[in-house]
Amino acid sequence: MNRAKNSVFGRGGRVSGMRLRKPWVWTMTRAGLILSLLALVTASIVVRAAYLQLVHKDFLQEQGDERFLRVVEVPAHRGMIVDRNGEPLAVSSPVDSIWAEPKAFLEQHARWPQLAAALGMTAADLEKKLAPDIERQSVNEKPRQFVYLRRHLAPDEARRVLQLDIPGVYAQREYRRYYPDAEVTSHLLGFTDIDDVGQEGLEKTFDTQLRGIPGQKRVIKDRLGRIVEDVENIQSPQPGRKLTLSIDRRLQYQSYRALKAAVMEHNAKAGSAVIVDVKTGEILAMVDQPAGNPNNRADLKSDLLRNRAVTDAYEPGSTVKPFTIAMALESGKWAPASLVDTRGPLRIGRYRVRDVHNYGTLDVTHIISKSSNIGTTKIALSLPAERLWKVFKDIGFGALTGLGLIGEQPGVLRHFNKWGGEIGHANHSFGYGFSVNMLQLAQAYTVLAADGVRRPLTILKRQEPLDPALERRVLSAK
Repeated sequence: MNRAKNSVFGRGGRVSGMRLRKPWVWTMTRAGLILSLLALVTASIVVRAAYLQLVHKDFLQEQGDERFLRVVEVPAHRGMIVDRNGEPLAVSSPVDSIWAEPKAFLEQHARWPQLAAALGMTAADLEKKLAPDIERQSVNEKPRQFVYLRRHLAPDEARRVLQLDIPGVYAQREYRRYYPDAEVTSHLLGFTDIDDVGQEGLEKTFDTQLRGIPGQKRVIKDRLGRIVEDVENIQSPQPGRKLTLSIDRRLQYQSYRALKAAVMEHNAKAGSAVIVDVKTGEILAMVDQPAGNPNNRADLKSDLLRNRAVTDAYEPGSTVKPFTIAMALESGKWAPASLVDTRGPLRIGRYRVRDVHNYGTLDVTHIISKSSNIGTTKIALSLPAERLWKVFKDIGFGALTGLGLIGEQPGVLRHFNKWGGEIGHANHSFGYGFSVNMLQLAQAYTVLAADGVRRPLTILKRQEPLDPALERRVLSAK
């Protein structure tokens, strides 16, 4: 009994002992294995992190910057153009242009009509703008990274577009040129293109001075291309310099109104007017008709913006007779009271010179007031042609005024040896056979008004008194 009991116990004890110890040992072994693996993984992560942070730090930083850190341009506004009293003639106002990143935007086709409506376009218009990118996508090529959808929207309009929160659609700050006096100054100032670069007039002549220098800043962008943080200001934008003209805004407006009325009254095709300060040579007004509005670029036509005062050369006609008489008085051969028989016609070879009326005998003073072709011709032919040619050259005919205005024509004043004899001499004496522009004629008349002194013209306000060395006596004060 005891042996059997012990035997059973012994067997049971051995069996029972094994069953009690085996699960416990296995559990401990498995826990140790898992802990070892975890420790190994943790150690690997720590080592890898240390390796990346210490050894590959520069590489990783560069890769991160390439994906999220960007250098963007900060626009600079164009310099103002003001009149001599500081009144604005051209200013740049902030606007926003809407652009898209085609890769992301092409996936939003269902929202195109919504965006098009906000932009004042049609879905077909958007598709046309993105046609190259759609074609690239169809042949498994990468679309462009940038395309304008609409330029120069008012900030409020652009804000409404962005509130649609369409992936791939962004806004870019720009500046648009605005001209407060529109047609009144359009011929003189010209205009800028959509990128705010001068194209005509003073905007083009002084483009380098007026144009600003954009700045740069470093920013962080999210995966949708939106700026989430300004990191660093690399270079501050430099606005363009202000341009102060010699123009008087009030005189410019009054001249424009008077010229427009005269053109309409006489049913003329075009007209120009120039006002010059005799003492300084400053141009106080320069206007033309017909005129266009540079603020409405959709209707811009070159013919409406041409500065005819400098681009159109024409035969000046009777407006040059005072200079012919000045030449005669300067010679000493003629005096204001000298008499001339103006009965005509006057025969010069096979040509005839006539007056509108038969004025009989006139003194030199009345030859000007009656505008007698015959009287002027007889006076001119009594002196060498070279003298008349020299006076015309000295007062500025046949040469650019030096203002640098776009499209200025110097006119034509041939050498007196090429005038074609007496008839050519006669024609030049009363304004035919050569050409001038309106600005040259205004400059010539300043010589008469300044007692025979010619002063250089300027379209910029003189900040200092005119240097006497720049003045030139053309005729005696007497």
